[in-house]
Amino acid sequence: MPLQRLAFRSLFCAALTAGAAITAFAATPTRPNFLWLVAEDTGPSAYSCYGLQPAAATPAIDRLAATGMRFDRFYTTAPVCSAARSAWNTGLYQTTLGAHQHRTPHKKPLPDGVRPLGEWFRAAGYYTANVREFPEEMNLRGAGKTDWNFIPREPQLFQSDRWADLASHQPFYAQINFQETHRDYRAEGITDPAKVVLPPYYPDHPVIRKDYADYLDSARRLDGKIAQILARLEKEGLAEHTVVIFMGDNGESHIRGKQFCYEEGLRVPLIVRWPKGLAAPAHYRAGAADRRLLEGIDMPPTLLSLAGAPVPAKMQGVPFLGPQVTQEKTYVFGARDRCDETAMRIRTVRDNRYRYIRTFNPEMPFFAPNAYKARQYPAWTLIPQLHQAGKLNDIQAFLCQPRQPEEQLFDMNADPHEINNLTASTKPEHLAALQRMRAELENWIIRTDDQGRFPEKMTAAEADGASRAETAQKGKKKKA
Repeated sequence: MPLQRLAFRSLFCAALTAGAAITAFAATPTRPNFLWLVAEDTGPSAYSCYGLQPAAATPAIDRLAATGMRFDRFYTTAPVCSAARSAWNTGLYQTTLGAHQHRTPHKKPLPDGVRPLGEWFRAAGYYTANVREFPEEMNLRGAGKTDWNFIPREPQLFQSDRWADLASHQPFYAQINFQETHRDYRAEGITDPAKVVLPPYYPDHPVIRKDYADYLDSARRLDGKIAQILARLEKEGLAEHTVVIFMGDNGESHIRGKQFCYEEGLRVPLIVRWPKGLAAPAHYRAGAADRRLLEGIDMPPTLLSLAGAPVPAKMQGVPFLGPQVTQEKTYVFGARDRCDETAMRIRTVRDNRYRYIRTFNPEMPFFAPNAYKARQYPAWTLIPQLHQAGKLNDIQAFLCQPRQPEEQLFDMNADPHEINNLTASTKPEHLAALQRMRAELENWIIRTDDQGRFPEKMTAAEADGASRAETAQKGKKKKA
């Protein structure tokens, strides 16, 4: 009998082990989870893995890039949050949607066949979350930002805002929004201002050096939070099946960055790490840097295709990873319209070598009145003061001119800081580039039905409300 009992016990234990294995297998998602980490108002120079700013130090994001794939020429389609987010959450240009005016008081429902990405994921059987709440021991809180210039069709945008819900609801699509690199900066005095390398269009002034150092400090603070989240992903056994995406919502919060159509306003970091537990998609190379031209509107079709879901027909973006990649983009586009109370229409196109910028109301100076920037950007008031005192060189004084150039063309290979406007050049290659880029932009405006062609109808009270919107948003961030 003891031998029989031993045999029974062995059989029982084997059955338990097999049952546990079946349960574990059933709990493993057959499709990847997606964790999208979105930083506000930030460019690639804030992250040391991009090698653009010697004073930057972001070890967690560096490790993410080393084990994932870094994208070096990824551009949002607007240099301000609400317009950019309206685009890369729908896969359509904000100018096509009529969502191009920053925090417009005239929001409209999305047209048929257009939804925010979370709704598409939910329809595909994914659990959706915009995470604010984390386990108490992490001492973290997500910003929870959406900030869209449209009215979504579904009243419940996400199914949860709690990290604790993710493990038990796989596959999941989750966003975590971070406000650290948005002003007000939460600097800690770590970055030495003397070690900051300033672009040539900034005067070398202690106030500007400290302001940029504070920005880099804020990126370090963000890096620490991302380190915690990635460690938690590993601890809970989610990393093996979760695609991690780190991205900026729009360009860096500096002069010539946010609200401008130069590189610093539209180029943002993008890192994608594919999980080891799943076969990597086509065009993904761990540890590599990708130089393709990409747009923010390419994110929704890419993520949906990686999830095995169909790409909605009305999306203007295209997948850049996976089996549905067809060909590389030749051009990427950007648009700036009203920001706060400052009405200014600018359009831009970039290819592998050139950036072309068209300003439709050049009578508006770069330093057009903007109450938000006057409060938040030390350089916004300092640079005009230095100009008045005759303390700027010609490059630095460019922004202080009473008018903007109607057209600008820059050779990004020879002039990465966009200093030398080539529109007056008589070189055949520059003349040919100007004509080609001008035509591409004009065609894009018509082809995509750019709603910026039609003036915004705003009352004086609405314009005043727009200028106060950033203050209200800043108050929400402080509470977060």
